[in-house]
Amino acid sequence: MILVTGGAGFIGANFVLDWLAVNDEPVITLDKLTYAGNVENLHSLQNDPRHTLVQGDIGDRDLVAQLLATHQPRAVINFAAESHVDRSIHGPGDFIQTNIVGTFNLLEAVRGYWSGLAATEKAAFRFLHVSTDEVYGSLAKDDPAFTESNHIEPNSPYSASKAASDHLVRAWHHTYGLPVLTTNCSNNYGPYHFPEKLIPLLIVNSLAGKPLPVYGDGQQIRDWLYVKDHCSAIRRVLEAGRLGETYNVGGWNEKANLEIVHTVCSLLDELRPRADGQPYKEQITYVTDRPGHDRRYAIDARKLESELGWKPAETFETGIRKTVLWYLDNSDWVAHVQSGAYREWVQKQYA
Repeated sequence: MILVTGGAGFIGANFVLDWLAVNDEPVITLDKLTYAGNVENLHSLQNDPRHTLVQGDIGDRDLVAQLLATHQPRAVINFAAESHVDRSIHGPGDFIQTNIVGTFNLLEAVRGYWSGLAATEKAAFRFLHVSTDEVYGSLAKDDPAFTESNHIEPNSPYSASKAASDHLVRAWHHTYGLPVLTTNCSNNYGPYHFPEKLIPLLIVNSLAGKPLPVYGDGQQIRDWLYVKDHCSAIRRVLEAGRLGETYNVGGWNEKANLEIVHTVCSLLDELRPRADGQPYKEQITYVTDRPGHDRRYAIDARKLESELGWKPAETFETGIRKTVLWYLDNSDWVAHVQSGAYREWVQKQYA
């Protein structure tokens, strides 16, 4: 049995689905089910006896302690987080509460449970904390990619809150001996991505005939990681990672945002042409850059490759085609997540 927090969100749901696709070890999913934690992401598991979904907050220490005591998981994988930079700029309080205070309460509940385990189970237990490359700050164009030894230099309320949570996890290992692992990933993309992030927003807006917003000059560079590759990396770190260590997870796909926009437009031109025959790139609209926008992220994932033998299975070309096809084939999912709150948010952010 494993406990997955934030397991109804984008990366967490992909992890739960992939976990149960490759083995039969049961999963307890704990998710607050806010706007980005969508129960529909796990709809295919509705009648699967291997999966239990519990609505709740990682900050609810009593609830977490009860789940741990009842289900006796051998591992906790923590995806639960507020994770959108733009939202953190407009309202940082939720990010402080979930990513810092919530992580603290989760760690304390897990520490209490772990401390009471028998020696064999205690030695086998793992707490895996999923984090982001944004904690490292920004890179200049010619700087080497982030390694695990880079200084932590977050530049947004979101990345600062995630950096704080990383520090808490490290401290609970060194102070209390909690057997932790941390992963810091690059930009994920793929199925079930809430359409406020770049790639799903491009797909949804293109098909709706809406503008495709590009911040500033569109030359912000990110390393793009297909979400299912990220899930396989987490499984590998959980299986064989060295306690207390951090592992960077990247896709070796550095792309400027504007290149991403043009790639998605070209794929849609091929797979779902506009009725008027015009290219989707005609919908590109440049908007004012966001405050403190990091110019470049890039992940050096060689430690994960050399120690644990992990490499991404997808190139950007194969992964982005799979992603666009998934959104085209799952229009009902897209329609259901586009609530009034989501539409108001997009209008506010990109006006």
